Amino acid sequence: MKRDIHPKYYSRAKAHCACGASFEVGSTQEIIETEVCSACHPFYTGKDKIIDTAGRVEKFKKRLAKKEALKTGAKTKGAVKKKKEQKRKTILTK
Repeated sequence: MKRDIHPKYYSRAKAHCACGASFEVGSTQEIIETEVCSACHPFYTGKDKIIDTAGRVEKFKKRLAKKEALKTGAKTKGAVKKKKEQKRKTILTK
C-alpha cells in the first residue's frame, strides 16, 4: 500500500448550518458549512409541506378514490360510462 496518499482525517470537525446549529462530525475537512441539517430539515422536524404543482395531489387523490370506489363495487362500469357520456353532451352543447 502507498504511504501518505490519504487526506488528513479530522475526528472532531465542526459543522455549521445556516439555521445556526453546529455540531461535531468526522470528516476530511476541518470546517463544514451547510444549508440544512437535521435540526431544520422538514423531514426531521415534522413540518413537512407538500408543494402542489398544477393540482397533482388532488388529481392523485381523485384517481385513488375512484379506484377504491370501483374496488368496493360502489360504481359499475356502466354508471361510469353514462356519467362520461353526460359530461360530453354538456360540453358539446355549450
